[in-house]
Amino acid sequence: MTYIHNVDLQEIPLYFAYQRASYGNEQFQGTFHAHQGIEILFIHQGKGTLIIEQKSYEITSGMMCIFQPYQLHHVQMDVSRETPFIRSIVHFEPSLYETYFDKWPGLQAFFRKVHMSKLSGNCMYNLGEPEALHSLLRSLNERLPSLSKNDYFEEFSLFLVAFFRVLKQLWEQQTEHPVLGAARKTHQAERILSWLEHHYKEPLRLDHMASELHLSPYHLSHLFKECTGSSISDYVTAKKMQQAILLLTATDQSIARIGEEIGLTNCSYFCKLFKTHMGTTPHQYRKQFHEKFKKMN
Repeated sequence: MTYIHNVDLQEIPLYFAYQRASYGNEQFQGTFHAHQGIEILFIHQGKGTLIIEQKSYEITSGMMCIFQPYQLHHVQMDVSRETPFIRSIVHFEPSLYETYFDKWPGLQAFFRKVHMSKLSGNCMYNLGEPEALHSLLRSLNERLPSLSKNDYFEEFSLFLVAFFRVLKQLWEQQTEHPVLGAARKTHQAERILSWLEHHYKEPLRLDHMASELHLSPYHLSHLFKECTGSSISDYVTAKKMQQAILLLTATDQSIARIGEEIGLTNCSYFCKLFKTHMGTTPHQYRKQFHEKFKKMN
């Protein structure tokens, strides 16, 4: 199971999906995962629960979510023929496009905020189906099949400038007139997630964790699985992989040291676990990351 999504945003400079739909009498069960770049998700139709870091949100039609680079999140949808999950996705590496915003300082400042600042909230609610937004999405969706690869970067950069102009207006409207009572959803797993955030580097001892949270080990495991669709051990692994990626790409620490930082003191085991979930070794991941960004500059 991969926890850091490996969409190659240097090979595919912008991943785009318009009104992708899931139907059927099943739950749409995601995993805790993170990924390179910014992902913006618009919910046309659907209901479920979203967890970003340690906070949970109710998923409703007409909402938009922003996932910042390597931000751990989980989407769990209740999907049926009567309640399909229909969404549009814009996913890109922001460092590839920032210079295209140079001529618009206000827009560039907002772009950088979405990329690097701690946001007051990751979700905007009750947007409906804003025509300015959907005309942009529809237009790109219609043009994509006829575009040659040589045209991708120009088309995507023009799209993102227009897209962020609309996104900025929606963001400012929500800031001025916040939607009350819709965004946050009381989630029983939040207390567990908060505890794990402070202890994920330690060996996972369910009895000790249960004791500190005043729950039985069985109730603790069952509650977490029921609320998130994921096991506690899978979440801890996802958290370790997320932190390893950050350290590999943002520091020059040794592989062994990074393993220690995330609580895996056996370097061989760390490399094996990383390769199992990422498809490559930590050394190869770091090397490929730096090679790709050298080509860009």
